[in-house]
Amino acid sequence: MANKQVYAVVDPADGKLVKEYPTATDEAVAGAVDAAASAYGPWSRQTSVEQRAQLLHAVAALHEERSGELAAIIHREMGKPVDEAVAEVEFSAAIYRYYAENAQRFLADEPIELLEGEGTALLRRQPVGVLLGIMPWNFPYYQVARFSAPNLALGNTIVLKHASQCPESSAAVEQLFTDAGSPQGCYVNVRATREQIADVIADPRVQGVSFTGSEQAGAEIAEKAGRSLKKVVLELGGSDPFVVLSADDLDATVEAAVETRFENAGQVCNAGKRFIVAEDLYDAFLDKFTRKVLALADGLAPLSSVAAAEYLEEQVERAVADGARFVSAGQRREAYFPPGVLTDVSPTSPAATEEFFGPVAVVHRVGSEEEAVELANATPYGLGSYVFTTDAEQARRVADRIDAGMVFVNGVGLEGAELPFGGVKRSGFGRELGRAGIDEFANKKLIRTTRP
Repeated sequence: MANKQVYAVVDPADGKLVKEYPTATDEAVAGAVDAAASAYGPWSRQTSVEQRAQLLHAVAALHEERSGELAAIIHREMGKPVDEAVAEVEFSAAIYRYYAENAQRFLADEPIELLEGEGTALLRRQPVGVLLGIMPWNFPYYQVARFSAPNLALGNTIVLKHASQCPESSAAVEQLFTDAGSPQGCYVNVRATREQIADVIADPRVQGVSFTGSEQAGAEIAEKAGRSLKKVVLELGGSDPFVVLSADDLDATVEAAVETRFENAGQVCNAGKRFIVAEDLYDAFLDKFTRKVLALADGLAPLSSVAAAEYLEEQVERAVADGARFVSAGQRREAYFPPGVLTDVSPTSPAATEEFFGPVAVVHRVGSEEEAVELANATPYGLGSYVFTTDAEQARRVADRIDAGMVFVNGVGLEGAELPFGGVKRSGFGRELGRAGIDEFANKKLIRTTRP
């Protein structure tokens, strides 16, 4: 993990520096881990689940009270439209509230029926210690919520290293925890460099790492954690298939396709990115879809940075060089990338399997259900997926065969605090949200008793 990080707010539209923030000193990073380690004992052993839930309720309420202020920060940091930013803050509040309301049930002792012998056995979920969260820029509040809420409810403490372009939002979240009454050290934000984070991962007091980001960085994090025998949860993005096999309302299906692909200017890990359409619907779908995509040009936000837009442009140019056809609403201007549609992508081109992290959709024609499933799985990623069909049995059959951590049938935007989130293959491993999210960094302790 080379390359020293610079924490700064940069105007995503033109790449101009707004304000730079100093990275933490080595002493400050060590102090962050010290604080989280010192807080762990009292937080895990001297507070009840109900008391920890009260903190999460307060954090949820402050998200809602400050939604406008919080939304404005990430609009400034990474260009997210204000209405989408407000929705992210509200979803984050719902996640904190979900764990506040369900932690007692999730953490209740689980009796085990004995096969032989007298006495009792139970499974008790307990915290493990200090956890390190390394978060990305595309959902600055939501990513933090889905990591910190279940783990604070469980009794772990958090050291949070956010993306370098999110210094203001990360500080705002830490202040929010402080204002909610969080004991010192339970949630600590640190503007660490990559080199410093390597030291944090190796610290014996740190018991686990949660990382969301690129595949390459995730592999580096996992390698470093593995050397220290630390558990890791990784969410590394994807190239999610959106399979259309039949439709009684093609306009609604097209609208769903546009919604999932172009949320947050296309910068969503589990967005539909590869649209795999049955031959009898392909021409009509492509025509309707392309018209709607091109109509987005005037209102689409910039990508997170000029560099991100430049890289996306390079990907499209490589695909076209390999024989693909690209239809778009114009040319890239700084970080503004015009929405577009790629067709006739060669199966041997990297564009057939790689992730386009921006407002570009790849559309494929298939002649059968079998071909659709084969193409859906023809990627090293396996995060989310979407299946649209009027045949309920086909929906169950295809959903079962898709290699992904999540399958959404006949709908988009269906994520919820109660639904586990995560992937397989090179999209990572582990789950966040739902009951599964509180189990990842829990000591599932067996207590076997033979007599009272």
